[in-house]
Amino acid sequence: MNLKSLLLSSDEKTVRTLRRVLSDLEIGVEHVSAAEEAIRRITRQRYEAIIVDAANVEEASNVLRGAQAAPVNKRALSIVLVESSVGLKGGFGMGAHFVLHKPFAVERAKASFRAVRALMKRERRMQLRIPVEIPVECHGTRQYRAKTIDLCEGGMAVKFSGRVGKESILRFSLELPGLKRRLELQGEMAWEGSDDHAGVRFKNTSDEQIAALRQWIGNQLPEAEPDDPPVTCRLTDLSLGGCYLTTVSPFPRGTRVMLSIKTSDLEVHAEGIVLVAHPEFGMGVEFLQTTPEQRDRVHRMITTLRANPDNSPELLVEPQGLETSLADGDSTAFQMSASTTSTDHASTAGPAESGLGEDALVDLFRHNFQVPVDAFLQQMREQRQSVGQTG
Repeated sequence: MNLKSLLLSSDEKTVRTLRRVLSDLEIGVEHVSAAEEAIRRITRQRYEAIIVDAANVEEASNVLRGAQAAPVNKRALSIVLVESSVGLKGGFGMGAHFVLHKPFAVERAKASFRAVRALMKRERRMQLRIPVEIPVECHGTRQYRAKTIDLCEGGMAVKFSGRVGKESILRFSLELPGLKRRLELQGEMAWEGSDDHAGVRFKNTSDEQIAALRQWIGNQLPEAEPDDPPVTCRLTDLSLGGCYLTTVSPFPRGTRVMLSIKTSDLEVHAEGIVLVAHPEFGMGVEFLQTTPEQRDRVHRMITTLRANPDNSPELLVEPQGLETSLADGDSTAFQMSASTTSTDHASTAGPAESGLGEDALVDLFRHNFQVPVDAFLQQMREQRQSVGQTG
């Protein structure tokens, strides 16, 4: 299956550049020059990405709202192309995951879309549903009987044998055909339909559980599509709550990522979510620390980085999926409790040293993601110097 994108633009130079870039990256592009036609296609066809030229801000906003309202494209990646007069704030205000400034050269655009392609692949695989009907044990405030309708890496559709009460988190136990181990998963209701049908979104899945799901789903497919290689990054700022990474191919805001740090004798992984995306320059990532397993991985990662101040270990980042709520500026769902602040990579102050109740670096990510990159970097430098003076 080829990746598909929809491009709305009446700028011939922009269209020519993106056609070449997307073709080189093996991303199909359907071009339209009218917003009405874009909305018509969005309601009828699935796209992995919707690219909108914001020469007309109102039309661009209408198209992105149309994508959000269309079930088939609700999770499509949205990229907005803006002039300097609109800027990052204007692009994110339309509901974009990623904002690119015009005009752009081929190689510069290719660097940005390389990360976009990796996420498009990941999202498509996560949403690829395998029809399977098996019994499921379900436990919440009481026990429920159910059977699956289909299953994907991020969740499943199920049919309950009775009415399900209001449950925040449910525990599911199921045995997939051909899989040697029984899966024990947590999830939450994503939607409820008629006839006791419901959609479940998996929550807090472990690395082992994800690997088992991926293996089973991969075995059901006629041919597996390889993931893109991880993005290589350099660390500039670090706290117990997050980090800033420089790279020419940052992932869009709202991307869940897996960070890997490798040294000669150790490899550590930690999960995070991109809160700041600066095209062609870098990204700010908040660590996800909602489970003991995640907190332990973050602690090990920071310990490893502190132990290598002069010889930075290899740092790689891979996309895990997209959190669409961040496109609306809602980062509150990912506010983790942390008690440190940012500083230089090798000399991060710990909670006791900083004396702060919140994580200043992550706070900067949450509230200043719309600030132009030069101003944002200046704010990060001032914050780093402030910490150095008080630490």
